[in-house]
Amino acid sequence: MARLRSSLIPVFLVAISALVLVAAAETSKPAQPDWAMNATIIEACSCPMFCQCYFNGEPATHAGEGMHKNHAHGTYCRFNNAYQINKGSFGKTSLDGAKFWVSGDLGANFGSGKTDWAVLTFDPAVTQPQRDGIAVILGKVYPVQWGSFAIAKDAPITWQANKDLASATLDGGKAAEVQLARFQGMSDDPVVIKNLRYFGAARNSGFIMMPNKVETYHLGDKPFEYHGTNGFMITIDTKSTDSPTSGAM
Repeated sequence: MARLRSSLIPVFLVAISALVLVAAAETSKPAQPDWAMNATIIEACSCPMFCQCYFNGEPATHAGEGMHKNHAHGTYCRFNNAYQINKGSFGKTSLDGAKFWVSGDLGANFGSGKTDWAVLTFDPAVTQPQRDGIAVILGKVYPVQWGSFAIAKDAPITWQANKDLASATLDGGKAAEVQLARFQGMSDDPVVIKNLRYFGAARNSGFIMMPNKVETYHLGDKPFEYHGTNGFMITIDTKSTDSPTSGAM
């Protein structure tokens, strides 16, 4: 028995040494920097106003009738999100003023956490450290699994908005465009939906109702164009110290 125990000691020491090496490797990984982002999004999609995706686990079904005339048949939510960061940081990198664009399709059943496709495009003025930070933050804002996700070639982004109109273009409108106009409520103040979650963002200022005059995407093999469908502006605020959210809408 003594011989058996002594023969096990080297094996035991090797196992302990391996665990120590694994633990050391884990602790040697650089910690992700603290980050924060306050950004305003000019957003539009193919769903009727107001996009049912924010209340359900699946988009509208397009049947070729009513405002869906000439739309491809099927269940989908094809969107353009034009971002302008009001204030933000990733570690020591300032994200203030950075502009980027996300186009894609949530697919037929994003409630499962799996979405169809998305393409991210940066304005040429966005630096590489800013891009690295934005990529991390977007993964927190949209905590889903994309069927395909790509980063397109840089393109200039124009972005302007007030309480009545919002306009954004990608490559002068040749790549993508969103034009929104305020929904007329009981007064000249915007109609705002509040206390409604925007994906994984911890806070938002409310959804300002602005149906689109046009939302287009012309790149790749999945171009689309819609008129008079859903649109809104929203300012989201989120940071690394916020409690994780499920991303459910």
